[in-house]
Amino acid sequence: MRPLTEEEAKTLFEKLAKFIGENVKLLLERSDGNYVFRYHKDKVYYVSENIMRKATNFSRKQLISLGTMFGKFSKTGKFKLHITALDFLSSYAKAKVWVKPGAEQQFLYGNNITKAGLGRISAGTDKYDGVVVYNMSDLPLGFGVAAKSTLECKNTEPNTIVVFHQGDVGEYVRAESTMS
Repeated sequence: MRPLTEEEAKTLFEKLAKFIGENVKLLLERSDGNYVFRYHKDKVYYVSENIMRKATNFSRKQLISLGTMFGKFSKTGKFKLHITALDFLSSYAKAKVWVKPGAEQQFLYGNNITKAGLGRISAGTDKYDGVVVYNMSDLPLGFGVAAKSTLECKNTEPNTIVVFHQGDVGEYVRAESTMS
């Protein structure tokens, strides 16, 4: 386990800023203590500083996981958010999308959201902004990227994609054997 390099940290914070904007600072400086991001075996973990210090007593080989996995870096250096970061993204999200009950299951199967399945979209959402997807009962289901802005969504065809799927809670079931 090691701290992120400058380039890794920049990539991570740029990705998080797409979803939570300036609230990235709130992730690190919380009322219950300071938190940090740590790199371990191609994955980025979000962990309390206190727990991180205690984990230094273990060798890298013995340490399997620490804190909440936020995502992983690809071989090309791109950062991919993981569904385990959803609780933190939903707490600080700047753009939100609500899906109708009929489209909820389709999203959980890994499909994009069309205009017909869109319940609501937060005002001021721009094209290609990161969005957190909720059902109509305000339960976070996943996250994605807005394919259309709020204004474009009002004047589009019902079968047009408005949100590109990136991750959903259905991944826990679909990728159960490869979740490590």
